Amino acid sequence: MLKNIAVVVIFIKLAIIVVNTALNCREEIGLRKDMENIIENISKVVVGKKLVILDILEAILAEGHVLIEDVPGVGKTMLVKALSKSLNLNFSRIQLTPDILPSDILGVSVYNPRNYEFNFKKGPIFANMVLVDEINRALPRTQSALIEVMEEGQITDGNNTYLLDAPFMVMATENPLEYSGTFQLPEAVLDRFMIKISLGYPTKNEEIKMLSSRSVHGKSQLDSILPVMELDQLKQHQEQVGNVHVSSGIYEFIVNIVQKTRSCNELLLGASPRASIALLKISKAAAYVHGRNYVVPDDVKENIKKVLSHRIILSKEEKFNGTDTSKIIDNIMKEVAVPDVKYA
Repeated sequence: MLKNIAVVVIFIKLAIIVVNTALNCREEIGLRKDMENIIENISKVVVGKKLVILDILEAILAEGHVLIEDVPGVGKTMLVKALSKSLNLNFSRIQLTPDILPSDILGVSVYNPRNYEFNFKKGPIFANMVLVDEINRALPRTQSALIEVMEEGQITDGNNTYLLDAPFMVMATENPLEYSGTFQLPEAVLDRFMIKISLGYPTKNEEIKMLSSRSVHGKSQLDSILPVMELDQLKQHQEQVGNVHVSSGIYEFIVNIVQKTRSCNELLLGASPRASIALLKISKAAAYVHGRNYVVPDDVKENIKKVLSHRIILSKEEKFNGTDTSKIIDNIMKEVAVPDVKYA
């Protein structure tokens, strides 16, 4: 009798394990499906840029800000607008020009003669996703106004502090510095962007597909973009990214890479500890997107250049020689041992 009961208990335990495994697999597949749905949705209007979209999604899951640098006309603004619609986020766009003031972005206190008080009028920065278009066309003073907002998610006006909506993400676009009317972003502002990416020109076939998909009736392409994820779902995914496991070997791997940039003779300025944090966060997001609850070295390696390229500054000699930061990062990676991280 006792033997039969023991057998039944074993079967029940096995059944529970099977059910839990199935549920976990379903959740992982559901997440990948969520990501695929977003990518396919945006690809209706931004052709051939699925990997770039994935990069941005990982940064969003990691609660980071994104800097998109490229020439005019390749779809930077369209991409961000389509992304905000797909995620059903409260969206705001700020077009920066040299005459834009910090108060035009953050907000301003306006005197109210009725109650003899100053009332704060919120600026366009108060949104879930803020597109800062052509950020390097603004004066450095205006660019620097974004530092507190991007770092702390708040605005200080006098003695008052105003919190921004969560989640809060800045998606900034910029033209290469060679273009007229641009100002170099301060290092402190660049350091607040988790990653820097580029779209690049479309291939011939991609450009043909883009032309053929244009509406002949003047209807905006963005009208075809419908939400595929709600705000609460996005918050849940962001919370789960924070629970992704990181081994001591991965921590050391990240720190070794970043510290190498500080002792590199070819660099005038290495990456700050904020770069280590950014690399850790987006590596966890990459693992999560790929259906894992732990980080592997490949998650780190695939994000190295996106995290470091805008944070390091070449020496004068290397700039004169036309050295690319990508080459410097490749050389650093050759000197850093990859940890042998194993998971059961």
